[in-house]
Amino acid sequence: MNVLALFLIWFNVWNVQSFNEMHKFQISGFAQGTTYHITYYAEDSLIHQMQVDSILNSLDSSLSIYKPYSVISKFNASAGGFNIDKHLKAVVKKSLDTYEQTNGLFDITVLPLVEAWGFGNKKNVSEPDSAVIQSLLACISSKLLVLENNFLRKIKPCVQIDVNGIAQGYSVDVLSDFFEANGIRNYMIEVGGEIRVKGKKYPENTAMKIGIEAPQSDFDNEHFQKVISMDSGAVTTSGSYRKYHESGGKKVSHIINPKTGYSSQNELISVTVFAKDAITADAYDNALMLMGLEKAMKFVDARKDMGAYFIYENGGVIKDTTSKNFKDFLYH
Repeated sequence: MNVLALFLIWFNVWNVQSFNEMHKFQISGFAQGTTYHITYYAEDSLIHQMQVDSILNSLDSSLSIYKPYSVISKFNASAGGFNIDKHLKAVVKKSLDTYEQTNGLFDITVLPLVEAWGFGNKKNVSEPDSAVIQSLLACISSKLLVLENNFLRKIKPCVQIDVNGIAQGYSVDVLSDFFEANGIRNYMIEVGGEIRVKGKKYPENTAMKIGIEAPQSDFDNEHFQKVISMDSGAVTTSGSYRKYHESGGKKVSHIINPKTGYSSQNELISVTVFAKDAITADAYDNALMLMGLEKAMKFVDARKDMGAYFIYENGGVIKDTTSKNFKDFLYH
C-alpha cells in the first residue's frame, strides 16, 4: 500500500562491519513517491543502487496510476480492457483472491471513489454528495474484472483500478526475489514502510528487529511502542492518521470502504500485519482497518499465515492489542 502508517525504526548501526567474512552494505533512495532503505550482509557488495532503482522504475511503469504511460493507466483509459504485463498480472491475481477472502473489503476497482474524495490523481476536490457516491458505486466491484490469460477485461467501461494498496508490498517481494537470486540470504528491505526480512544481522548473528512506534494521539499523550524480532517474513502497516483531510469537521481517511463509498470510520487507528511475504501483508492491512477491531481480530486469529498488531481508541483512550500469533514476534 501504499503509505507509512507507523514509524518503523531500524535497529542497526550504519557502519560496515565484518563477521566471519560477512560485511554490511546499505542502499537507500527515492522511488514510488516515497523512500526505500535496504541493508544486506554478504562477503562482497553484490547489489548496487542502480540495479535497485532499475527494478523499481520498471515496476512504476506497470503499476503506477501517476504515470500516464504505465500499463495500469492504459488499462484504466481503455473501454474494454488491456493486455497486461507480468507485474500487473501478479498483483491483480492476488487482489482478486484477497477480494474474495475479505468479502469485498479489499477492492482495487475503488479508484473512482478514491479520486472523488480528493486522493489519487485528483486533488482538492469538493466532498462528494450521496448521489455522486451512489453513481460511482455502480462501477466498484472486482466482479467487474475478468483476467483472461494476459488480458484484463472490464465488464463496464467505467471500471478503473488502483493497486496502491498492494503495489509496494509486491515491490518489496520483487526486490527480495532479486536478492535471493544473487545469493544473498541476510537482508532487510523497506519501501515506504513495508518491510521484508531474511536471515540474521551481523556481527551480532541475531534476528532482525523492527520497532513499531504508535502515532501521536489526539486523545492523550500515551505512547505505545513495540519491538518485533524475526528471521523471515514481512511486516506492513495501514493507518487512518497519516493520509487524510478534513471535511465537515471530520477526518476523511484515504482508506475508502468500497462497499459504502465512504472512508473508514471505526475505532482502529492502525494495523500492522505480519505475513510470509509483503504482498500478502500489504493486501490485508487496509481490509483489516475497515473491518473494525472485533471482526479483524477474529479474521486474523482464524488464519495461520498472518498476525496483526492493532492500535485503537476506546472511550477517548488509545490502546493496543495483538492477535494470538503476532505475540510470538514481540521482543522482550
